[in-house]
Amino acid sequence: MMRVLILLALSAFINFVDRGNLSAAAPLLKTELVLSDVKLGILLAAFFWSYAIFQIASGWLVDHVDVKWMLAGGFFLWSVATAATGLAGGFALLLVARLVLGVGESVVYPSYSKILARYFPEDRRGFANSVIITGFYAGPAFGLFFGGILMGRFGWRSFFLVLGLLSLAWLLPWFRWMPRDENAPGGNRDEESPGIIEILKLRSAWGTCAALACLDYLSYFFLTWMPTYLVRGRGFSMDKMAAIMGAAYIVCAAVAATCGRLSDRWIVAGATPTLVRKGFTSVGMAGAAIFVVPCVLVGPRLATVFVVLVAASLGMCSSNVWAITQTLAGPRAAGRWTGIQNFVGNLGGAAAPALTGFVLGRTGHYLWAFAITAAMSLLGALSWAFWIGRVEPVDWKSRVRANPVSEGSFQ
Repeated sequence: MMRVLILLALSAFINFVDRGNLSAAAPLLKTELVLSDVKLGILLAAFFWSYAIFQIASGWLVDHVDVKWMLAGGFFLWSVATAATGLAGGFALLLVARLVLGVGESVVYPSYSKILARYFPEDRRGFANSVIITGFYAGPAFGLFFGGILMGRFGWRSFFLVLGLLSLAWLLPWFRWMPRDENAPGGNRDEESPGIIEILKLRSAWGTCAALACLDYLSYFFLTWMPTYLVRGRGFSMDKMAAIMGAAYIVCAAVAATCGRLSDRWIVAGATPTLVRKGFTSVGMAGAAIFVVPCVLVGPRLATVFVVLVAASLGMCSSNVWAITQTLAGPRAAGRWTGIQNFVGNLGGAAAPALTGFVLGRTGHYLWAFAITAAMSLLGALSWAFWIGRVEPVDWKSRVRANPVSEGSFQ
């Protein structure tokens, strides 16, 4: 399964390059198309609207249709949407392209969770998820660094067009090496999957949804508005912004990979998945809450340091987010639970770019936007730590936790 895991990580890399490249192009788009902060915020948020809306449908399909073909179809759609972005001539067409991109990418997390819950045991899921998360955060590192430099020199349109068309090459190795064993040890396809209502009856399901909404607010604020802040708020050049954001996402990817590996080793050494998985997620979000506001308060050099520290905190939290969901849901419900969780989570993600644009339009200053992000990060830390119950498989036959009295325990 290592080849499959590598291909999933590569698809994650392409996924985040495609969703994040508009952020690198934002300063150029704003000038070329004469966009207001509000319109720019709408464009940056549009992807997350359609991405969130289609999560539940994608999660349902992943649990009922062959997951490998679902992932391939979504990949094709979002690659075409990326290429089409480079051909758009105005605000309306750009908006449509971003909405289609969100529809295509909505299959990603449900598909990954289904595959990992089915083929990877508990003590390997931290590593498997961290490999994929590394791909996700390496994507913005590439897109914001090389993309920012290339767009600054050759324009943004050619970058989108070439990237979208080249991405389609991923489908060739996927068709050759995609998982074909439908009788994997992770579960039986013929078993009936629990319904949405059954999932939503669980306290931990609501906890994972709320926690992810806070994480996505932080993540998408960082992805969509931090590049523009560095250029317009700090006066950095496109090249310097690209270098800072590229370095930040490299650190984020490295921290995610390291924490994913450490979490598995900690569990093998005897620690409970509850303590380990929730420990990494809650501490990571708490760190982001501490580091994000100083980005706008300190001098330029220290601001760069705090941007990287926020990225490191994001990586620490992200390393174990989906391992929690995959363990709770199991292979029978991983796709649907992930779809529900990602739907709610991306409501937070969709709010971040639009709300930031609105706040900037009203105040003309970035401080309040960063303060709101810090508050959301703190709420996320509390949700991971205390709202989610024990990280152990749900007994779907009886829909009762193994130890309901202790569900809120952190140990």
